Amino acid sequence: MYERKRQWWGGALALVLVAGVAQAAEEWETVESKKAVIKVRPRPDGNGKEVWAEKEVEADARDVQNALMDSGSFRLWMPYVKESRVVSTQPDGSRVAYARLKLPVVDDRDYAITVVDEKKLAEDGTGEYVQRWKAVPDALPVREDIVRIKHNEGTWQIIPKGEGKTHIVYKFSVDPGGSVPGWLASFGQKDGVLDTLKAVQDRAQKLGEERKKAKPSAPTAP
Repeated sequence: MYERKRQWWGGALALVLVAGVAQAAEEWETVESKKAVIKVRPRPDGNGKEVWAEKEVEADARDVQNALMDSGSFRLWMPYVKESRVVSTQPDGSRVAYARLKLPVVDDRDYAITVVDEKKLAEDGTGEYVQRWKAVPDALPVREDIVRIKHNEGTWQIIPKGEGKTHIVYKFSVDPGGSVPGWLASFGQKDGVLDTLKAVQDRAQKLGEERKKAKPSAPTAP
């Protein structure tokens, strides 16, 4: 009887400890709730942060998808990206992309990532788009005076919300490496995310305008 009680208490204690760890892992701090919902929490290893952002943007989901799939153009419109290119593309559409970031005060950062489009919108714009990426830091040689980001992974989820509206869920986990001032890290977790979401909206709107102009007009009746 005593042995059974001891085993029960041991099992119960294990469940409590596991529940406690799970609860701690799920604790998010909301840092923005007006312009978007942005939550952050420390990464499990204590290096860098995990960020979760959600926002409804004024743009067609198909144009948001096209903007995010064009990794090579990020240097033209994505905040802080000074170089961007697609290094290689696989038959399934997955690709290795490179970007260099120009940040205030600190040394430039760069990264190489594998990008996979897990889901795509239907031609009529229904469904959802899901993109996942993960760092492949050894895909390209390290460049002098640029800090290579070794941990960088996340997802974009794009959900249509009616005519010209799209719900974006943007999640990522990154360790910028090197020495980063606290104020700059905080900026990247809030203002930098807001800048990114706005840039995606602006780019999608521009692509939407171009798409409408390129659409052939209906023939006139004789």
